Amino acid sequence: MTTGAMPGRYDVDGKVALITGAAQGIGRELADVLHARGASVVLVDIDGAGVAAAATALGPRALPLAADVADREAMRQVITDAVDHFGGLNVVVANAGVVPRPATLRTLDGRDFDRVIDINLTGVFNTVRPALDHVVTARGHVVVVSSCAAFAPGMAGAPYMISKAGVEQLGRALRVELSPFGASAGVAYFGIVDTAMTHDTLDGDDLGRALDDLLPWPLNRRITAVQAAQSVADGIERRSPRTIAPATGWSAYALLRGAVNTVLDTRLTRDARVHDLVRAVEARVRS
Repeated sequence: MTTGAMPGRYDVDGKVALITGAAQGIGRELADVLHARGASVVLVDIDGAGVAAAATALGPRALPLAADVADREAMRQVITDAVDHFGGLNVVVANAGVVPRPATLRTLDGRDFDRVIDINLTGVFNTVRPALDHVVTARGHVVVVSSCAAFAPGMAGAPYMISKAGVEQLGRALRVELSPFGASAGVAYFGIVDTAMTHDTLDGDDLGRALDDLLPWPLNRRITAVQAAQSVADGIERRSPRTIAPATGWSAYALLRGAVNTVLDTRLTRDARVHDLVRAVEARVRS
């Protein structure tokens, strides 16, 4: 059994890092950051052409692998291929995720619910589970990407919040379970990150913009994908149990969420604008 205290800093130079959802957005930027810090990177995405282009841009220390994180057998093969190619695996970042089309739980199609859970939550398990023996051997680090949505209200997008709350608990359990073996895990939380997924959800139509307008500070603060990626990369090098970006506002919310959410939930259930938004979402789904 491998035991012993983990070093205070985890330098990624010379390490091998695997990132899912790496064809664009946060995953793509994180591959750039870790590669620039000396890591070899395995870029995984369902978009094979996208990860191939990203790996080509980075050079020989980048390996593109096309796979759907919801496919358990495919993800086992991804881990095998990554280890065969680079000789080991030190860091895993389970980043792939999707958002559902706006709908209430009453109007949500069950297939849409399953898709979000399969990718955002089960996909994290499918990514992490076959990699853990390698991470333990390397005394490495795992990051699971949750969201500040894990502790924010989820009207019209509950499957996303549900999935990210589950990812948070997976990451917390994993950190404790890896600690006897000199390996570590952390949970990454983001507010609103300026990505194509965000633009499609909040900027694409009147309903999305109405939802964005209802978000109070700090829920409405946006950061770039580069800022999000740097937050994760810095957290890996500190073996942080959690990273939050943007930290201002959200860190306090995370700490005080038990009390804040009681007040916020009450406020939202009494807000006529929220009532109008819910009715509009349901009307559109049923039209």
